[in-house]
Amino acid sequence: MDGTAWPSTYEAEYAASLEDPQGYWMAQSRVLDWVRPPQAGFVLRPDGQAGWFPGGMLNLCANALDRHVAAGRGEQAALIWESPACGASDMFTYAALLARVAGFAGGLRAAGVEPGDRVVICLPPIPECFVAMLACARLGAVHVVVFAGFAPAELARRIEDVDPKLVITASATYRAGRATPLLPGVREATQRKLVVVQRPGAPALLGPAESDFATLEYAEPIVPVPMPATAPLYILHTSGTTGRPKGVVRDTGGHGVVLAQSMRTVYGLGAGEVFFTTADPGWVVGHSYGLYAPLLAGCATVLAEGAVGRAVWDICARHRVAVLFTSPSVLRALRLAKAAPPPLPPLRRIFLAGERADAGDSAWAAHATGVKVLDHWWQTETGSAMAGSFAGLGDYAAPGSSLRPAPGYELCALDVQGQELPPGHAGEIAVRLPLPPGCLTGMWGATPTCFSYSGYYRSFDYGVIAPDGGVSILSRTDDVLNIAGRRLGAGEIEAAIADHPGVMACAVIAAPHRLRGEEPVGFVVPHPEAGAKLQPEIIALVRERLGAFVGLRRIVLVEELPRTKSGKIIRQALSVQVVFD
Repeated sequence: MDGTAWPSTYEAEYAASLEDPQGYWMAQSRVLDWVRPPQAGFVLRPDGQAGWFPGGMLNLCANALDRHVAAGRGEQAALIWESPACGASDMFTYAALLARVAGFAGGLRAAGVEPGDRVVICLPPIPECFVAMLACARLGAVHVVVFAGFAPAELARRIEDVDPKLVITASATYRAGRATPLLPGVREATQRKLVVVQRPGAPALLGPAESDFATLEYAEPIVPVPMPATAPLYILHTSGTTGRPKGVVRDTGGHGVVLAQSMRTVYGLGAGEVFFTTADPGWVVGHSYGLYAPLLAGCATVLAEGAVGRAVWDICARHRVAVLFTSPSVLRALRLAKAAPPPLPPLRRIFLAGERADAGDSAWAAHATGVKVLDHWWQTETGSAMAGSFAGLGDYAAPGSSLRPAPGYELCALDVQGQELPPGHAGEIAVRLPLPPGCLTGMWGATPTCFSYSGYYRSFDYGVIAPDGGVSILSRTDDVLNIAGRRLGAGEIEAAIADHPGVMACAVIAAPHRLRGEEPVGFVVPHPEAGAKLQPEIIALVRERLGAFVGLRRIVLVEELPRTKSGKIIRQALSVQVVFD
């Protein structure tokens, strides 16, 4: 088998991935350049997980940039940046992007960053964000990208969790042409060494422990550092029900192999084509399919700052985008705005993820663009699709219909005791171990709860496995909200609400929101001496602690919260109250 040219069907490829996983994934690995080829596809760990491509040495930045320049594609577009937020745009060829990345990696080394060190990146969607991520990968450092919209307290929690060598940020963010200072909030969150991108029109006066990003780029360029395939590439925090952000650890070799494979099988794209995801780099889609996967495949990737409404279609038209990867929230906003697209002749497919797709929004987009709108299901922990459509193999599933398991994923449904259910019975969707490459190798400094059933990865999503193996996702079993495609634990919002002195008890549930998918609704048992302004004060407190993107607007005051005999809050009862209100 040769992973670079696989004349196959979905059925044949999926069967090969289960019947001979060693051979299948070794074949897929050959699309990458290895400093030292792996000795095997994987070795099993005592916990039932797999260590992927043992003995292999590679550098993912070299695979994303250097090998394309060496192959003669140095003048091809690699990164296209569009910022409706500040009215600017730029384009970088593979050669130009490589020069910036190699120089900044040298600057990081001069600043004391070594292989294995963590580097926190708190930047808006600007080219320097991708330069910093690739520079870390080139140097062998572990990047930890944090959404730039977080409030200082939330940013501080993530910084302290990973103990970084330094933090990279910007002087400001832009929205609708207006600059909002970012650096003061980062300074409030940490006293660590800062590297600052000076945004045009909104510069900041730097302190003694702060360095200019552009200055570091002029350092002596460095060559890629070979890293073990099992070495961590990045840490990305995901929200859970406990209120504490958890750092998903992603390896280097497995992640690179599965992303390259998915560009062929899922998205059906090749070198020279243009891929656009609307996801922020602070979220997993921005990592996998904003940066790494398109560049590994030799595509051009589009990074957009403040692309909302009709701007999404304009970017697709202007840059001849072949595949658009977005969220149902974006389609919903376009539909409500009646933003019909201009002619988009190169566009072949639209992929959705991040929340449940609405059939009406998907049908509208398909009619408006004349292309297929395809759903797929995945999580921060997996880094790529667990199930979906496989356009590269000619296999399609419409939004709302049964999805196909991705190669390497052996899915099943479990009951509440963790026992497998027969086909057609609804339960928690799980994956039989070992997980395929590219999934989390663990949680930073913690044991992941997703392996609490021996022999399975728990998705905490509720659904049905059909007799033919197709999977339908119905709802979630945990208390994580999907706010415009961003996952946020109810516990994080509850912790902020509970800090108000006028709150005796509280709970947060998700309510449907036509534009954002879901919105949080807070139920509060007030203190007898709470003031009349309790509700707006709570809303302001959450905005200050977590950020405006949370969108908390509704606080319901109640005498008591419904609880089980063991004291657990019955959230379903609260959800029913919201529906009937």
